[in-house]
Amino acid sequence: MGTPEFAVSSLEILIKNGFDVVAVITAPDKPAGRGQKIKQSAVKEFAIKQQIKTLQPTNLKDSNFISELIALKADLQIVVAFRMLPEIIWDMPKLGTYNLHASLLPKYRGAAPINWAIINNEKETGVTTFKIKQVIDTGNILYREKINLNSDITAGELHDQLMKIGAELLLKTVVEINKNLIEGNELNFISQNDENTYHAPKITKELCKINWNKSGDEIYNLIRGLSPYPTAMAYLNNGDDKPSIIKIYNSSFKIIEHNYDNGLLITDNKTFLNVYCKNGIIQINDLQIEGKKRLLIADFLRGIKLKTGAKLV
Repeated sequence: MGTPEFAVSSLEILIKNGFDVVAVITAPDKPAGRGQKIKQSAVKEFAIKQQIKTLQPTNLKDSNFISELIALKADLQIVVAFRMLPEIIWDMPKLGTYNLHASLLPKYRGAAPINWAIINNEKETGVTTFKIKQVIDTGNILYREKINLNSDITAGELHDQLMKIGAELLLKTVVEINKNLIEGNELNFISQNDENTYHAPKITKELCKINWNKSGDEIYNLIRGLSPYPTAMAYLNNGDDKPSIIKIYNSSFKIIEHNYDNGLLITDNKTFLNVYCKNGIIQINDLQIEGKKRLLIADFLRGIKLKTGAKLV
């Protein structure tokens, strides 16, 4: 059970290692992009290529879907980046339902653990496999794999790292479950506690808007934590009638003392674009203005004339 690209590596590694995936459950097709063309999930696209039966329920409690699921007679269910399951589903297979989660549980329970780990400037994160129970992301842990984070990693880069590491950990998990089934042994679980738990809720539009009155570290981490999607943003006030939306993909931060208004831009209109913030300047390296493509800063500045007093708000 999974939907985005993150889940594809886990499905692929199970297939390559000889496990019989009887079906894939993924999100319904939906319109996407400017043309609102119907788009299949990454997991569905991969499953079709592998000729695996694919179910796309809109309602996980629908009786027809539940009947189809029962008919599959699956011994084990694996969840990677899917939806919260009702008990009738996660309790169905005899070996249980296991989830791969992109954090070191109990830290960062919720929908966006990769983003929040970077926004909060964590020095380490990882992946966890656990057996699902009623309350989301609280089940008993089977395995965890830890990695260190450098200070300039983005959410996109971390996503790709954890996708690969997570697939390997999931394979280890399923192998262990299968081994214990054959040998009649009990799995060694670690129970979760609620200490040192940070939640990782879904990223909102409000969170994406940069507050230039915050410290440079906070802004820099927000930009990293939202890059390349959904992306930190601000409004460019360049003396025009209507401010333009700017998405910022890459930046750096330098501490300096200044007496300028936060959000004020400083640029040579050729090679650099800096923004004053609470305790220094954010140097923008890579951005996109609404209606245009993503550009490095020198290319962006060739196409726009920033006026004296231009600000990001």
